[in-house]
Amino acid sequence: QVQVVESGGGLVQTGGSLRLSCAASGGTFSSYSMGWFRQNVGKERSFVAAISWNGTSTDYRVSVKGRFTISRDNAKNTLYLQMNSLKPEDTAVYYCAASTYRYYPRRDREDYAYWGQGTQVTVSS
Repeated sequence: QVQVVESGGGLVQTGGSLRLSCAASGGTFSSYSMGWFRQNVGKERSFVAAISWNGTSTDYRVSVKGRFTISRDNAKNTLYLQMNSLKPEDTAVYYCAASTYRYYPRRDREDYAYWGQGTQVTVSS
């Protein structure tokens, strides 16, 4: 089974950019569609973006469309989330997840079997 580890979080000012990475190991990366979710204390973990196994299909929550870009490099077993024009409301712990429903990007948490430990993103106003 696959293990995933996020990195790249940090503190950034409003309008700034960050790129999150998610390194996968222990499985065949291209066997999974991948997703990014985020969560604040006391709130449910919510969908941010997802990508199909080969990167040809992507999906985004409305509030990040046009600002965030999800991508993957199957040769490097790595998932990315490029975040531009960051806003304070983007502040959260960001999680990478892998789904065995590989052909289409998935929005539901229940479709993901493998999760990372999360990386904190803080956007100051």
